[in-house]
Amino acid sequence: MNRPLSGWIILDKPLGLGSTQAVSAVKRALREAGEAKTKVGHGGTLDPLATGVLPIALGEATKLAGRMLDAVKGYDFTIRFGSQTDTLDLEGKEIASSPNRPTLAGVAAALPAFTGPIGQVPPAYSALKVDGQRAYDLARAGEEVELKSRAVTIHALTTEETADGPLEEITLSATVSKGTYIRSLARDFALALGTVGHVTMLRRTKAGPFTLDQAIALDFLDQCAKGGSLDGALLPLQAGLDDIPAFPVTPDEARLLRFGQRLSRVPRASGLHVAVDGLTPVALIEGDRVVRGFNLQE
Repeated sequence: MNRPLSGWIILDKPLGLGSTQAVSAVKRALREAGEAKTKVGHGGTLDPLATGVLPIALGEATKLAGRMLDAVKGYDFTIRFGSQTDTLDLEGKEIASSPNRPTLAGVAAALPAFTGPIGQVPPAYSALKVDGQRAYDLARAGEEVELKSRAVTIHALTTEETADGPLEEITLSATVSKGTYIRSLARDFALALGTVGHVTMLRRTKAGPFTLDQAIALDFLDQCAKGGSLDGALLPLQAGLDDIPAFPVTPDEARLLRFGQRLSRVPRASGLHVAVDGLTPVALIEGDRVVRGFNLQE
């Protein structure tokens, strides 16, 4: 019997596919490849209308899925000016319009105000809960949805647009904190430019340590599965820990950590470290405390 896989499959999620459907596709590939049954989860929802980096965690890597949800994300997105929809994207119906079109100079002048810590009101069509119900369920039922402004951080917001004259649309690149809604960012940016707008293209370019360079198409995943192995599609668990300093431990110390016991020595620097026995991640530790243990073998 094969040992269950542990690691990451980084999908370049296609248009129209939901995150849950993507997880199901990976599970099907595991079955077709004859792999042992293993736990599968995703590290951050992507709307069906969005494409790009979707980390799928397998086995022991699912213990890091929550950390991936908190990670910095990168997006490319296009705002079409002159029309705002109720969903703030192409799926919705128009609720506001404006004849005004911004210039590139106006866009450049507005970018600094949307960089750094900002407050934003999430879209009514979001998965946030209001009185125990999903906001999008209430919005679809025609109810008024009022969501509170929340603090987020836009680490970078740029454009490579060079066109002169009034702009019908513009594509921006953003690096953002957990909890940022790109649709809300597009809405607010258009309003700041004296018009309205909605998102017509959204592509995630980065999720934590993962980028489009590591992302694979579903077709490639299917080819691997039909070939009887997902090794060519799988990144190791430690690929999701590249931004955490390593703390080498001995086999005896690794054994202690696997039982959740404290070490007699700790990393010199404070903060989170990944304890490694050779090349094998053993546990996430903070000081002498085990934050999360991994059941991996050489």
